[in-house]
Amino acid sequence: MDEPLRSTLRMSPTRILLPFLLACPALQVNAQTELKSRIGADLKRLPQASDLLQDSINVAIKADLRLLLDRSDALTASYVDLPMTHVAAPDGAFHLFTWNLPRSDGQHDFEGFLLARTAGGQALYELRDMTGKLPSPEVPELGPERWYGALYYEVIPVKKGGRTYYTLLGWKGYSSAETRKVIEILSFRNGKPRFGAPLFGKGRLRPMRRVFGYARSVTMTLRYDPGIEAIVMDHLSPFRPDLKDQWAFYGPDMTHDGYFWHKGEWWFGPELDMREPGTNAPGGKPGKGSR
Repeated sequence: MDEPLRSTLRMSPTRILLPFLLACPALQVNAQTELKSRIGADLKRLPQASDLLQDSINVAIKADLRLLLDRSDALTASYVDLPMTHVAAPDGAFHLFTWNLPRSDGQHDFEGFLLARTAGGQALYELRDMTGKLPSPEVPELGPERWYGALYYEVIPVKKGGRTYYTLLGWKGYSSAETRKVIEILSFRNGKPRFGAPLFGKGRLRPMRRVFGYARSVTMTLRYDPGIEAIVMDHLSPFRPDLKDQWAFYGPDMTHDGYFWHKGEWWFGPELDMREPGTNAPGGKPGKGSR
């Protein structure tokens, strides 16, 4: 075993004592601060680490995050000082924490924890990235154990039939040539989290989520605009006509599309005029949801 890996696996006295410190209310604040600081330090080490060392660091991150989120007050606690990608449901239903491991071949592995409110209190779910086993990622409904990994940066709650669906916007490093953005849907059925829902477009086989691929050398805007109540995004086009459907050769073409929540669905609105937002309201029939 090389020295960097051996030193990472070595348990410090503080790490061993933390579960006991967290059990004592008088010491909880200091222990939580120590956990957050250590998680942040480990996250900063990931980009420069070898794949093998990343795996070891990741084990420590997950162990510390479990300690932080297993507390009885975890759902109501503040995480603004936790240096990790984090979104929370406005209604207090969940906290969602995600991070990524940038691998030496340009791919990314994603990790996550979902802390959710339940009828009896709370439940903590570890998310397992199964991107490599999802050749058609827009099709299936998924669970925590089979997740299309991403870093989520925004949550938009919508309601349909008395049920709340949490629309998540996420970034997904994919390969050395391609990056992706994701519109994901998180909901709870019988108290269990489900990723994906048929809320896009029409037809019998509707997408459960939307995935947009583009060249790693460019950026794509994907954000919620409360002014027009729509998810606004750059329209992506191939750099040349013969590169159609090869996402690693797509990029923004200076036009914008959007998804509007309308009649219990996300309706696609092509060619938004961002200079005149009032003209973008959906009407008639939804778009086809094409690129």
